[in-house]
Amino acid sequence: MIYAYARVSSADQNLDRQIDSFVNFGVEKRNIYSDKKSGKNFERENYLKLMKKLKKGDLLIVKSIDRLGRNYDMIIEEWTRITKQVGADILVLDMPLLDTRAHDNDLTGRLISDIVLQLLSYVAQKERENIRARQREGITSALARGVKFGRPAIPDPANLIEIAHAFLNKEMSCEEALALTGLKRSTFYRRTALLTAL
Repeated sequence: MIYAYARVSSADQNLDRQIDSFVNFGVEKRNIYSDKKSGKNFERENYLKLMKKLKKGDLLIVKSIDRLGRNYDMIIEEWTRITKQVGADILVLDMPLLDTRAHDNDLTGRLISDIVLQLLSYVAQKERENIRARQREGITSALARGVKFGRPAIPDPANLIEIAHAFLNKEMSCEEALALTGLKRSTFYRRTALLTAL
C-alpha cells in the first residue's frame, strides 16, 4: 500500500501543494494523511493514525524531509523505526536520493541514502535554530530601539478612583461601574485590586 503524509506548522497554512504532488504521484486521496501542527515532535493526530496502518512492504511518501519533522535526532530515529522496525519504505519527493525502495539490496545505495538523510536532517534543524536566533536578535534590537510589544496599555479613566471606591463600598453595581469607566470587567477588577493594595 502507498501512503503519503503532509504537514504544515499552523492552521492558516495550506496543504494543497503537498497533496497535489502526492496525487500526481498516484497516491489515492484516502491514503493521504495530513496535520496542521508543529513538527517539533511526532505527537500529531493523523500522523499517529497513519503509523498504526503502516506495515511491512508499504511505501510512505513525504514531499520534503522537514515535513516529517524538524528535530535532527528525532527524524533519524523515526526514519530508522519506519524502515527497520516496521519494514516500510520511504520516498522523499524533493530529494530522490532518499528512496529506500531502490536500495534494499544495495549496500552503497543504502549508505548514500543514510548520509543524505543525516545531512538533510541536520540542515533542517540548523535552519530552525537559525530562524529562532534571528527572531531573538530582532526582538532584542527592537526593544533597544524602544519598540513596544503587545497591546498598548489602556489608560485609567479620570473617574476610576471614585468609582472603584463606590463599587467597593457597594454604592453601585459592577455593571454601573463598567458603564461609567468604559473598562472591561477583568480590567476593572484588576485596576480596583491595585487601588485597594495601595
